[in-house]
Order: sequence, then C-alpha cells, then structure tokens
Amino acid sequence: MPNARPSHLTRRGLLAAGSALGLGAALAACGSNDTKGGADKAAAKSGPWSFTDDRGTKVETKSVPKNIVAFTGTAAALHDYGVEVKGVFGPTTTKDGKPDVQAGDLDVNKVKIIGNAYGEFNVEMYASLAPDLLVTNMWAKGDPWYVPPQSKAKIMKVAPSVLLWAAETTMQKALARHAELAESLGGDVKGKEATDAKARFEKAAARLRAAAKAKPNMKVLIGSGSAELFYVSVPKMSADTLYFQELGVKFVEPKPDAQGFFEPLSWENAGKYGADVIILDNRTGTLQPDALKAKPTWTQLPAVKAGQVVPRVTEPIYSYAKCAPILDDLAKAIETAKKVA
Repeated sequence: MPNARPSHLTRRGLLAAGSALGLGAALAACGSNDTKGGADKAAAKSGPWSFTDDRGTKVETKSVPKNIVAFTGTAAALHDYGVEVKGVFGPTTTKDGKPDVQAGDLDVNKVKIIGNAYGEFNVEMYASLAPDLLVTNMWAKGDPWYVPPQSKAKIMKVAPSVLLWAAETTMQKALARHAELAESLGGDVKGKEATDAKARFEKAAARLRAAAKAKPNMKVLIGSGSAELFYVSVPKMSADTLYFQELGVKFVEPKPDAQGFFEPLSWENAGKYGADVIILDNRTGTLQPDALKAKPTWTQLPAVKAGQVVPRVTEPIYSYAKCAPILDDLAKAIETAKKVA
C-alpha cells in the first residue's frame, strides 16, 4: 500500500492511513436494511437473530447471519472466536501479497477482498456475495469505518449492518462488545482457548498498571509519520490509548486541531513535545522507523536517540488473544525505558 497521504488529513483520512485510490466499481442492485431501535441480546444459534450495536440500533435477521462481510480488523477479531467471514474490506494484503498487519490470523487467500485500501470498495463484488450482514468499526457516531462516503448510501442498503465503537470507548469495553457479537454469531467465547486469552489479557493489564505506577514520570508520545507531517495523537480519543491512560500510563497531551484527534506538526517542529517513549503507528500506510531515518528532526528526538520507539497497533484487533501482547509490549517498553526528556 502506498504511503502517500495529503498534507492535512481529516480525522477519517489519518485513521485510514491508506491511499485514497477512489472507487472503480459500478454500483449494484441492493436489498433492504432491516434495522430497528431497541435493546436486545442475540437469539439462539438457530431461528431469528438480533444484536443491538453501538449506534443503539437493533439489527434483526430471520436466522443467524452466515454470509458476513466485515472490515478486515473486525473480521480478524471474529476469526479468533471461530466466526469466519466471506468477504473483507480494508487493509488485507501488502504489495507482495502477504497479510497486512490488520489481517491478524485471517487466511487472506480464503476471503474475497472487496477493497484493500481506504476509498476502495467494489460494490458489485459485495452484492454478488449475497451478504446477510456487514460489520465494521465506528470512529465517529454512525460512520461505518472504511465504507466510502461516496457510495455509503447504496452499500448500506445491501444488507443489515453492525457498527462497534473503536473510539469513545476503552479497549476493555471494545473487547467485551466484539466477544458479545462473536458469541451471537456462534463463536466460542467460553472455551479454553478464549478464556486463556482473556486471562493473558488481564495479566498483561496488571503488568502495564504496575509498570506505569513504578515510573510515574515516564512520558509516552503517540506518533504517526507521513512524508510531510508528524501527527501526535490525543490519548483519550482512541479505545486503546484511553485504556492505557486508565491503567496509569502518562501520555503527551498535544493541542489537537478542530477535529480533536491529533495535532499535525511540520517535521521542523517534530520535537515540540518531549517524550521518553514513542509508540509509533505500525500501519502499512505510515512511515516506519527505517523510512523516518531520512528525517533529521526525527533522528534527534530523545526517545529515538535512546532507542525507545516501539510499534503502536493503531487499530487493534479486538480479541483478547491479539490485545494481550499489545499491553505486554507497552509494559516492557516502560519497564526498560530510561528517562530522557
């Protein structure tokens, strides 16, 4: 996936961190969107199914959805509970055909990829899968993640949809909601594999809390690099970093732009905030440490000079199995870091 991004991104654009290549697909015939208000938990595995998503929308179908199409990261979370999807949209494969970081343990050769970058969504292919459910994240109320705004109305008419928060929530809550959805779709959330993963997550959370308490003055910066700008994110605006903050991690608090998610800094001003540790956006569409070596101001940052830069899984796969290592890695980074700023 190319790294090219516009100089000043919208909140959606930064989060996508992909190449906006545009839609090349003709729009296809649509079905009906059968959603109603209310609050109800999923029905049994056979017979009518319902699930109330994070919009507060009660989604109902005549039977448990089988032909599921989902955002790649959400599909990866469902996969960890044994729920397979038919198609995915979002970063799934890299240029060399390998799984993108957001694909987790998905077998990318067994799913239909109807869009591999931000702005891509082959609506004809989507409709041809006869989907009975679309699942994706939500970074803004009612906004289906990675569904292109230009074709959103037609896409959302093809099948019922479930949207789960990736912002305005914490990692802990997002994990619980994804597990609840997986269970409603027939996934195994109570077996040994799932309960062991949850135990690992809880142990990792305790470790991170202890690490943060032991080093209360350690400052962590949430960064993302593009060719022209260095973005410093606001911790409370994402489910993962808000949860880390609740566990006691001290983050740099930037002055965000009007959208509230991040402060864009020119590379000349990349050193505006002192930080002991930098967690750096690991997504394919952002600049990684090797590429950032070409930025003189990056190489002069205290955390960079000290070798205290670690990847940030900016869009976590919300299964306990995938989130436990994220907490462990951050805990280790804080445990081993020296005060340099």
